[in-house]
Amino acid sequence: MNRNDERDALIEAARDAAKRAYAPYSGYHVGAALLLKNGDVVTGANVENASYGLTLCAETAAVAKIANEGWIGELAAVAIVGGRPDGDALLGADPVHPCGRCRQILNEAAQRSQTDILVHCASGDGSAVQSYRLSELLPAAFGPKDLGLID
Repeated sequence: MNRNDERDALIEAARDAAKRAYAPYSGYHVGAALLLKNGDVVTGANVENASYGLTLCAETAAVAKIANEGWIGELAAVAIVGGRPDGDALLGADPVHPCGRCRQILNEAAQRSQTDILVHCASGDGSAVQSYRLSELLPAAFGPKDLGLID
């Protein structure tokens, strides 16, 4: 099979997968097809959920962006700010801290960067900032070091 035929077959597999999407909320169906080295194709489709808590957090989205750009090992520090919007202002007097999932996501990037990154947690109104080393927020973290992937 030549490259164009292979590409077309993969696109068709993704198209077929999209037909099986579960998207009752957006109505937007997405399919994916992954070609493996051995020639196998693995497909998947989007699956929506009424639980909005299954969305991506800001930290997770940012780490995904650096990973996709090839900069996963370049992380030095993080700032997190949150509150309720009020015109151009952001309200909230308490610093926002990363959730457990985001702490683990940040840990992956930090270990790849081979540094104990600083995490700056700030309130929306700017009245409070708390800074931590990631190791304080996620002690005894599991990551690529535990798998022997980095020193």
